Amino acid sequence: MSTPQTEGAGMGELVARQVDAANSSGREPVVFIHGLWALPNSWERWVDPFEGAGYAVLTPGWPDDPVTVTEARAHPEVFARKTVAQMVDHLAGIVGQLERKPVLVGHSFGGMLTQVLAGRGLAAVSVGISAAPFRGVLPMPASLVRSVFPVVRNPANRDRAMSLTYRQFRYAVANTTSEQEAGELYENYAVPAGGKALFQSALANINPWTEVKVDTRNPARGPLLLIAGDKDRFIPLAITRSEYRRQRRNDALTEMAQIPDRGHSLTIDSGWRKVAEVALGFINRFA
Repeated sequence: MSTPQTEGAGMGELVARQVDAANSSGREPVVFIHGLWALPNSWERWVDPFEGAGYAVLTPGWPDDPVTVTEARAHPEVFARKTVAQMVDHLAGIVGQLERKPVLVGHSFGGMLTQVLAGRGLAAVSVGISAAPFRGVLPMPASLVRSVFPVVRNPANRDRAMSLTYRQFRYAVANTTSEQEAGELYENYAVPAGGKALFQSALANINPWTEVKVDTRNPARGPLLLIAGDKDRFIPLAITRSEYRRQRRNDALTEMAQIPDRGHSLTIDSGWRKVAEVALGFINRFA
């Protein structure tokens, strides 16, 4: 079993244990990468199915991530001013400690980070779920604009950590769940997020030096699956389709799966198992 994430142990210590366990097990590692407004606990239900399938599971955070939601809400300042490059370098450092090239699975902003790392040749297989757009992905659906507007409307938010209100979370993330489940998801998973990375993403297509870019041509990228919820408002289907069109130019296999009647909470809500099965089925073909 993966090392439990409990109060009192730092995230770095927990991940170090997971790295050691993965290396000593000889199993294929699977690294789960969370998105904005989330912590590694957003993958907690995915651990047992993947370990049961024979993989060694790692759930690292981003730089300075708190271990618990309670701690994150009490200290939102730790999320401020984190850049995409810092996140990528942090995750690449963890991947570099593994003796076997890992499978990478990322959701939302983590899905974009997964593609950045895969484009550097650091993944054996990759799965991006409702992956945030990178430079060259041009669609900008109205629901995405509405979802990020509370942050990007004020340039001063670039250097702040911002939380979603429940109403904003309900619209952007949990739009396909019941009211009761949406409230539970908000209570159990929603944390502040740094504005800098979100601004970097929003400006990626007009900044030629952006850090939000993916090498979609690297032949060492490995097989990639992109998963989309067809009712996702935060990362609408048009964005995943655009990512797929760019990624399928790669010599390695690129596939896309569409999950009906699912929103952005598809990895944490009551329908998570279906998404996990799709991801695991793809991974099992290659890992």
